[in-house]
Amino acid sequence: MRGRVLIVDDDLQMGEMLQKRLTKAGFDVQICSSGTSAVAILARDDVEVVVTDLNMRDMDGLQLCERIVANRPDVPVLVLTAFGSFESAVAAIRVGAYDFITKPVEVETLALALDRAVQHRALREEVKRLRKAVGDVTVFEEMLGDSTPMQEVYRLLSRIAETDASVLVTGESGTGKEVVARALHRRSPRRDRPFVALNCAAMPEALLESELFGHARGAFTDARTAKTGLLVQADGGTVFLDEIGELPLGMQPKILRALQERTVRPVGATEERKIDVRIVAATNRDLEQAIEERRFREDLYFRINVIHLELPPLRARGNDVLLLAQHFVERFSRRLARPVTGISPAAAERLVSYAWPGNVRELQNCVERAIALTSFETIAVDDLPERIRNYRSSHIVLAGDDLSELVSMEEVERRYVLRVLEAAAGNKLVAARVLGFDRRTLYRKLERWGIHVAEGRGD
Repeated sequence: MRGRVLIVDDDLQMGEMLQKRLTKAGFDVQICSSGTSAVAILARDDVEVVVTDLNMRDMDGLQLCERIVANRPDVPVLVLTAFGSFESAVAAIRVGAYDFITKPVEVETLALALDRAVQHRALREEVKRLRKAVGDVTVFEEMLGDSTPMQEVYRLLSRIAETDASVLVTGESGTGKEVVARALHRRSPRRDRPFVALNCAAMPEALLESELFGHARGAFTDARTAKTGLLVQADGGTVFLDEIGELPLGMQPKILRALQERTVRPVGATEERKIDVRIVAATNRDLEQAIEERRFREDLYFRINVIHLELPPLRARGNDVLLLAQHFVERFSRRLARPVTGISPAAAERLVSYAWPGNVRELQNCVERAIALTSFETIAVDDLPERIRNYRSSHIVLAGDDLSELVSMEEVERRYVLRVLEAAAGNKLVAARVLGFDRRTLYRKLERWGIHVAEGRGD
């Protein structure tokens, strides 16, 4: 069923006609002939949407709407108004109606409005639940989420935290790879020893070698004092090598030897030093592809990839989006000293629909921005960035039997190719593999459709 609907109309013939056609469209429809009867039904039954006529004898639609808003604010109300009656429509919205539909009623239009109202109610209830649930939700250290993909991540982390096995964390940018590394460290026997993080893409090769291994005094110009490298600083603890896919080829055999032999030799030194560290590496690159292209050593890959953990993108985590958003609302409302308590249902709908190419990091940025801008206690649609307000999914939906709504196979293919490219974050090599094309074929199709897609990772 698409939703439980109560139709209130003292014109019994009209009510029965709407009941018949909406039932055929998949709704569970109940009818009554007065506002008084509607109030009684709402007191005992679980109704998701009310559709009421404006002009009725005992209680008109505006009075009924006011009663429902006062006593059942969780139930959206659609008011049926006469065609061209702008004043009636405005009056309906002022007393709290969710929407209004003009007569004569187009059942298809009414069905779409009911779908939106049912979703609005569900999101509103979900937002209320999330405000209560943020403190009780499943948390693995600083990782938050109840979705099935995250439950799988928690289970794997719990199994490997107590071991010393090297872990390779992969996933799109912004999915929280360093959060995972810190969680592993805090759950491990090494928790009282140092956690040291290094971004392998953040510095040139010469400086990277000195940063990791240290250097002796006089090893190079300006090396006036000896420096202890990060691998030694982390002795007994955990080293997090972020963006390891960007590691220069010249550094890869040196790191491999240090990890295999558990020794390091500072630049310019003659003696080696024993180290005891656990390695957690992370990348958003396809390392197997990098190995094929001779940009990453296979032996180093197998050394760091004892256990592989793939983090799901935010778009695959369902209502974790709203859970995380509410968590960020509470965090940033305190930090920015703003009296913001939650997210409006309409804004929640936009957040759930958006694809989040920047993942959790983008959501965090979005909520912080919204709290800084909003003038209300809840984040509204207008407080969201334009790209989220105006986002249109490329998902393919085929529903109904209306030939005018169906599209050609060429259009189906075009939409599906765009959907795969979106899921692959613009990486045409990955998209071509999924689609079963070679990359040249994909480029030809995009050129034929006049579509330009920014180069993604690995292109």
